[in-house]
Amino acid sequence: MLRTCLLLGAVTLAYSNHFQNRFHFDDSHTIIDNGYIRDLHNMGLFFTDTRTSSTLPLNRVYRPLVMASLAADYALGGGLKPLYFQISTFVWFCVQLLLMYALFHKLCNLARPDPRNRWVALFAAALYGLHPAVAETVNYVIQRADVYSTLGMIASLAIYVLLPGRRSAGWYLVPFGAALLSKPPALIFPILLFAYVRLFEENRALIGARRCVPALLVDLVFGSLVQVMTPSTFVPTAGSAYAYRITQPLVALRYFRSFFLPNRLSADTDFSAAPSLFANGAWVGFVFVFAAIGAALWCSRRREWRPAAFGLWWFLVGLVPTSVFPLSEVENDHRMYLPFVGLVLAVTWPAALWVYRREANGRSLVVPAAAACILICAVSGWATWQRNKVWATDEALWLDVTVKSPKNGRGLMNYGLTQMEKGDYRRALDYFTRALTYTPNYYSLEINLGIANGGLKQDIAAEQHFQRAISLAPNLAESYFFYGRWLQERNRLPEAILQLERAVSLNGDFLSARYLLMQIHASQSDWTKLRAAADSTLQRFPADTSAAGFLAQANNPTTSAVSSVPQDPKTPEDYLNLSLSYHRSGKYQECIQAARQALRLRPDYAEAYNNIAAAYEELHMWDEAIEAARQALKLKPDFQLARNNLAWAESQKAVQKKR
Repeated sequence: MLRTCLLLGAVTLAYSNHFQNRFHFDDSHTIIDNGYIRDLHNMGLFFTDTRTSSTLPLNRVYRPLVMASLAADYALGGGLKPLYFQISTFVWFCVQLLLMYALFHKLCNLARPDPRNRWVALFAAALYGLHPAVAETVNYVIQRADVYSTLGMIASLAIYVLLPGRRSAGWYLVPFGAALLSKPPALIFPILLFAYVRLFEENRALIGARRCVPALLVDLVFGSLVQVMTPSTFVPTAGSAYAYRITQPLVALRYFRSFFLPNRLSADTDFSAAPSLFANGAWVGFVFVFAAIGAALWCSRRREWRPAAFGLWWFLVGLVPTSVFPLSEVENDHRMYLPFVGLVLAVTWPAALWVYRREANGRSLVVPAAAACILICAVSGWATWQRNKVWATDEALWLDVTVKSPKNGRGLMNYGLTQMEKGDYRRALDYFTRALTYTPNYYSLEINLGIANGGLKQDIAAEQHFQRAISLAPNLAESYFFYGRWLQERNRLPEAILQLERAVSLNGDFLSARYLLMQIHASQSDWTKLRAAADSTLQRFPADTSAAGFLAQANNPTTSAVSSVPQDPKTPEDYLNLSLSYHRSGKYQECIQAARQALRLRPDYAEAYNNIAAAYEELHMWDEAIEAARQALKLKPDFQLARNNLAWAESQKAVQKKR
């Protein structure tokens, strides 16, 4: 009990500053903009329809348990509140650490029984839990898929090892199945199981292989399911598969280095694939891999070294899925999460053997060994704390990327986005222009160049960039949406409607386009089209409150705005409705006062902040409008109306500065 409390206490302390960290990067299309996770009634769909995994067709994959967990977190938090998502991931991370401790202790005892093995296992689990490279996964909400799949494999192996009498019932396969429903790299589990059986239980390879047959059957069934459910729209990479694969041994060496010196961690690396085996030092990676295999084989020969052998095999096998199957990025820091489970044991156990042998020769190393372990854990925990701070905001994260990965065009673009969100269009445009050097044909970059030029009232250039984005990605909805939004801001409403309708036809799950289209129809009092757009949205997302509100307005346009306003407001909802009534009547100061009264009763009421933003916009008080809209988005990141208000206020403020 003491050891587990020490383990969980140290890890919780190191991560205590991460629980409010924001959503980042792929979280946008899988969580923030994903309407499916907003309704628990979609639980069944997560297992049958991969559209629910992302709003972007190119990124849709089959990870039903991950999506189900996100929906549960959304429901528990009553919206997109990062705290609930971060706590959820962290709890399962802690469960993994406890299982690692139990499994490591057993493996060490199988190799060399010793009471001190408990402390060796504790240190290994703590070192993993406190390692800053692991923080790259724990902080990144959508990458909880790595946590779930790794946890499932560890749990299955722990049950198999610690409860040998229950093997015939097959219970050890249940976590493995859950792992496969979280992320495909779990397919390597039968190999890891075979490595354990051969090293610790059975010298005969054929018999060892027979013991792995049930796991192989589960692999076959679930692997086939994942393959069938992965849509044809999924595009893992557009680069050379050959270049990707010959670079992976060098990537393995870079990961190995990061275990000992994690000073190059980057959320989006600029490391590129080697065009040939003798370019960029790719051959060095092969030397490293062969050396690691040789070390694993050597450690396998003597029983007391076999925990190190198992750890090395785990590290090498854990890299296979992302090495064999080409992905968009040549390397990614969150991919270290799985292989580091083995590497931490491979590094810790030889050190423990060295201490044991020195003490057997009459030299007591208890105090210096304990001091060294505490120091290593303290330094690692501090590094994780610092890394958590980098993940706190988009601006901090992408600034770090521009420093660590200066040749990453996407990183430069994303940092520019953080500046554009602050209304600094010139600084944003500078970063977008720098990004063009590395990603000259990137449709997202063209979209952002259009937005930045639009914010600076350089309308000719803006429109050219939007149109180029469409030419680069004619089948993706995002280009049409942002072009349509720009047209709407320029009051070119018929053209905006055409672009938004095209976006919806290409991707019906893209709620931002649906919301803006309904907003335009409402502003034009086109109740027939508004009703049709709202009905279409509700057919796909029955629990969508924004669409329901638009439908109510379309069905009763003359009274829907005021019918729910009470004579004697008492609840936050009463004051919000009163605020809306004042806004529609042109009483903007009264609108703000009523919304602030709603906030006194409910401080986290995003809709009230949005009403304040809309009222300040009518008063041309752009700074106040921007601040209110940002508060609304802080509380509810998926609040499209607040996003629109923020974009409008920032663009008008930029115009005002130019004058």
